[in-house]
Amino acid sequence: MARTFAIGDLHGGKKALIQVLERIDLKPEDTLIFLGDYVDGWSDSANTVTYLIKLARQNSCIFIRGNHDDLAQKWLEGGEMNEKWLEHGGQSSIDAYRTFTHEQIEDHIQFFKDTLNYYRHDNRLFVHAGFTNLHGPDYEYSDKGFYWDRTLWEMALAMDPSIKPGDMFYPKRLAHFDEIFIGHTPVTRIGKTTPVNKANIWNVDTGAAFKGPITAIDVITKEIVQSDPVHTLYPDEQGRN
Repeated sequence: MARTFAIGDLHGGKKALIQVLERIDLKPEDTLIFLGDYVDGWSDSANTVTYLIKLARQNSCIFIRGNHDDLAQKWLEGGEMNEKWLEHGGQSSIDAYRTFTHEQIEDHIQFFKDTLNYYRHDNRLFVHAGFTNLHGPDYEYSDKGFYWDRTLWEMALAMDPSIKPGDMFYPKRLAHFDEIFIGHTPVTRIGKTTPVNKANIWNVDTGAAFKGPITAIDVITKEIVQSDPVHTLYPDEQGRN
């Protein structure tokens, strides 16, 4: 039976991604929905994108745009960079692309251009960070919120768990979907290393850029499959400490 997995932030951890795909025993009929942030972290940032491009030739893959992907694309296209980006993983991507040819870089730019701000399927939403418009993501005023905004997750964390769909105070943003899968804000910030479910949101960013693993979650069964902590696969590197 075909399965659909949502996969959290990668941050250049190609070795860990390969582990996850081996551990889920990936089949050609399976669908993979990647929640963004493919680069900026470990030394395999550019190699991770190359791997994803090849993976999409054998499996149905949906690639959501992350904030780090947006920043990397801007640098690849026109050299745009800033100190904040360099401090938060951008330098690892710059270093990773030093040996890439012009043709390879053009392929990667196209990969980033083709990423989606969000993806809907079976009344589920898949987005890197969130959205702010009460009427839903189709009414968002700016694309940046999809891969930068943290308020959707912050709201879910602060909610009284007794408030259910249909209640007067249930947030209108959440009512548009049965489930929402996000990344962007590592659950390690609240002391977790597995996906966290709050209200109807599943946060699948398990801190791969820092001391956590890469995670895949079956969107139907909620089976969780994880890599080893990514930093253990890159013992000579600092990551985003």
